[in-house]
Amino acid sequence: MSTPQKHLVTCALPYANGPLHIGHIAGCFLPSDIYVRHLRREGKEVLFVCGTDEHGVPITLKAKKEGVSPQDVVDQNYVRIKESLEQWGVEFDNFSRTTRPIHHETASDFFRTLYDKDVFVEEITEQFYDEKANQFLADRYIVGECPNCGFDSAYGDQCENCGTTLSPKELINPKSALTGNAPIKKETKNWFLPLDTLQENFLNDWVATKKEVWKPHVFGQCMSWLNDGLKPRAMTRDLDWGVPVPIEGAEGKVMYVWFDAPIGYISATKEITEDWETWWKNPETQLTHFLGKDNIVFHTIIFPSMLHAHGGFNLPTYVPANEFLNLEGQKLSTSRNHAVWLHEYLNDFEGKEDELRYVLTSIMPESKDSDFSWKDFQARINNELVAILGNWVNRVLVLTHKFCDGVIPPNALKADYNILEEAEKLAAKAEKHIDSFSFREGLTEVMNMARLGNKYLQDTAPWHAIKEDGGQQRVEEILNVSLHLVNQFAHACVPFLPNTSAKIKQLLNVEGASLMAGQPINKPELLFKKIEDEEIEIQMKKLEEKETVTTVDLEPVKPTITFDDFSKLDFRIGTIVEAQKVPKADKLLQLLVDIGLEKRTILSGIAQHFAPEDLVGKQAVVVCNLAPRKMRGVESNGMLLMAENTEGKLVFVTPESDIEPGSIVR
Repeated sequence: MSTPQKHLVTCALPYANGPLHIGHIAGCFLPSDIYVRHLRREGKEVLFVCGTDEHGVPITLKAKKEGVSPQDVVDQNYVRIKESLEQWGVEFDNFSRTTRPIHHETASDFFRTLYDKDVFVEEITEQFYDEKANQFLADRYIVGECPNCGFDSAYGDQCENCGTTLSPKELINPKSALTGNAPIKKETKNWFLPLDTLQENFLNDWVATKKEVWKPHVFGQCMSWLNDGLKPRAMTRDLDWGVPVPIEGAEGKVMYVWFDAPIGYISATKEITEDWETWWKNPETQLTHFLGKDNIVFHTIIFPSMLHAHGGFNLPTYVPANEFLNLEGQKLSTSRNHAVWLHEYLNDFEGKEDELRYVLTSIMPESKDSDFSWKDFQARINNELVAILGNWVNRVLVLTHKFCDGVIPPNALKADYNILEEAEKLAAKAEKHIDSFSFREGLTEVMNMARLGNKYLQDTAPWHAIKEDGGQQRVEEILNVSLHLVNQFAHACVPFLPNTSAKIKQLLNVEGASLMAGQPINKPELLFKKIEDEEIEIQMKKLEEKETVTTVDLEPVKPTITFDDFSKLDFRIGTIVEAQKVPKADKLLQLLVDIGLEKRTILSGIAQHFAPEDLVGKQAVVVCNLAPRKMRGVESNGMLLMAENTEGKLVFVTPESDIEPGSIVR
């Protein structure tokens, strides 16, 4: 696999609706960082960009549940995500945001160019509409049963259980994620990217060139889509959160999140360099997208179609998408809190960034789903990092201090330089594996260097050689070779274990690639510490506690009030004696409620939840001292207390048994 001098590397933009977990890390952040560190070590010119995707429907759903604005949600999560990645050591050139002005400007210009070139097809179609919420439902505002696997909470654009990409019309028994109601169909105008035409004129031939270049599961997923035949896909949505569509007649519409999000790679580049076109429009620059398998279609079909239709942009050379990482034999689930969150790991295992890199690389889901378990995490660190790598490096340093006064011994003719040549071959194999995105195999070859060093030290046994004739010279030869091998390892492990590499270099007291005879080394320090059973038990218990907590998304508690504020409210039991619909008002019912002292007319917005005939005789808690309010020409004198669950269903707050109307609720 050739490696050009100039590389543009992107990592899939995470939604800014929550923190990162190890599934995100193993999916794209770790492999992209390994690849970039490798390229930079080889002297390649690299630009590495990412950022948070801040316009998706998950953002608005999160904001609604928390009772805050979408901007509040993305502001908080951008900081958390960025700080976690920086602490863990991912070296982006720019980690941007899609809410920044430069992104809105870039996305708007891109959309306008396609519009001016008559790429879009303007259509009036029927879309799902929530009558209660009084709005059109974007893909993620619709949930239902997946037609592929039967999962009952699939979204309108994708099933998170089986990963199948969907359209809202494919869902079985769809309902609104806002209210839980069954949506209706309503006409609206949108602008579509004609993927059917682009397939015939571009995609079929272009994807065919990637058969031997992309991973089999990436190419296979693309071909599955192409074989089924692509259909036009709407690039606009009827929402109030996103990049506004910059054309006349599209007021109140925003760009489809998967139109504006990948443009975030371009805007992140423009944000840090005026020379951005050399990265995006220079045919000599290699574009590589790192992502999880649930994003394959967007980076291999939709985004390339956008770039091709626009003209002048490089198309992706490689799309090394990973499969999914599971946790303790189960799928990672943010809703069940079945996850290992990056910020929590960094807090619980301070200074052990490389340990997580090592384990996740060892089990990276490069071609099939893999599983993370805390017991395996412990075993790999204790049996491999501590027992093999850490032990080897420490023994070499300790022996150098013991037999050579902590100074690198001189080279000798009898030195076993064939060991260093063998180590170089292992390092070269590791580099080839990285070039082909086989990071697990690359790490194995690097660790084989440590195994080679351990075997060499054990076979030559300097602690015995020192007792023989000419023992001092032989020991110096052994330790000279061993120290050079440790230094070779430090160079080879940079992409995988950057902190470990830096620490080894510090212990060897060397900055460059070569060691100098006569140079003193620093005192030995352990590279790694064993993970104790107690530490793993804490993590397992934490995971169990997370899953026993009912993860219902509730609105936050309102600001504190005083007892005097509360005592001003007059709550009484009322009995509904009459109920009827309010003409021309879909949500209102007109109720006559007996509160003991009198009968009052109260208007209540519960018509979509209760039939009038079912309410007569029902008791409820009434707020009796609210100021009268006129609605639809009728004066309402009070309010019924209702409970609303997370799906928007209303339930009466009633006494356990009938009680006299007018009874005070304290």
